[in-house]
Amino acid sequence: MRPTSGRVKEALFNILPHDLSGIKLLDLFAGTGNVSIEAISRGAAEAVLIDSSAESGKVIRENLRRVRFTGRAKVWIVPVSRAIRLLARRRESFDMIFLDPPYRRNWVEACLEMIARGNLLHPSGTLIVEHSNREQPKVEYGSLMLQDQRNYGDTLLSVFKHAGKAPAE
Repeated sequence: MRPTSGRVKEALFNILPHDLSGIKLLDLFAGTGNVSIEAISRGAAEAVLIDSSAESGKVIRENLRRVRFTGRAKVWIVPVSRAIRLLARRRESFDMIFLDPPYRRNWVEACLEMIARGNLLHPSGTLIVEHSNREQPKVEYGSLMLQDQRNYGDTLLSVFKHAGKAPAE
């Protein structure tokens, strides 16, 4: 588990609108759940947190319980690739997707391809990838286009939107 650093988390939420009222969030490789908890505290209606680690699942559930957000979050302890396929079969769509795979495992590209193929991002949604600066994603995955990229030491935040949508502010 590599929690999103405070500096990167602050940068992430500076990229996004302060008010996230009503959005539906997909948090892939959720770790401690801190990104989803912050999004819910800013008004997100629902978060689906995916992590394959049972240990992470326990931490996420305890963190959600402590802040009383269990009713607005679903925690799945399954491999991310399986979760993406299942969500695609259910025709689920999310306003915001946060993808934070383990560094240096080359999962960024595979996950972005599956998300694009599964059409999981709502047409007006935003997908943000936190990844190693050694792992450079392509500019385009299906209709998903890289709109912005910000560097924080060894970490990059890459922002994707559907083609034709305005760049992230």
